[in-house]
Amino acid sequence: MNYPNGQRKTMPVRIKQDKNTFSNRGMSLEEDINITNQFYLDTGRAVIHKKPTPVQIVNVNYPKRSAAVITEAYFKQASTTDYNGIYRGKYIDFEAKETKNKTLFPLANIHDHQIEHMKSIISQGGICFIIIRFAAYDEAYFLEAEKLFLFWDDKLNNGKKSISYEKIQNESYLIPFHFQMRINYLSIIDKLYF
Repeated sequence: MNYPNGQRKTMPVRIKQDKNTFSNRGMSLEEDINITNQFYLDTGRAVIHKKPTPVQIVNVNYPKRSAAVITEAYFKQASTTDYNGIYRGKYIDFEAKETKNKTLFPLANIHDHQIEHMKSIISQGGICFIIIRFAAYDEAYFLEAEKLFLFWDDKLNNGKKSISYEKIQNESYLIPFHFQMRINYLSIIDKLYF
């Protein structure tokens, strides 16, 4: 294309994408869940928020008053799970993990204190689960905490230290992707608990 000032401008080439795929959305699992939770909040469906990580700030550098930089900080305590809130009168608590591994989900991504926290939620009648995204396939799965405990106990008894992709597919629920509800995990909760 030629402009009146004589400059030449080339037009970008557009690549046609398959309408049936949602790959390369450029969003992390956490970002997708935060967008979903905001939609749930805006539409009055649920109140679910990301838990802040408790941090103790030790040292701050003040090169300018408006440009403070934290130079040293420590975690106050081990965090529990990533998200909690309420849906249809039930307490919801869950962890979100993403893996680039194509064949398995390493249980090393979960910690003892998180399992203990999840067990205490279940014992009090809350709904607890983990969302696992396989980035290579752009698929997110809903795994109930009770099923996670079985894999965890197996690991503690010198069993497998991971959950295979096939087991995740068989033991979990594929979470549907929607534009406004990117990780629509409430649709799974509705099926399982209500």
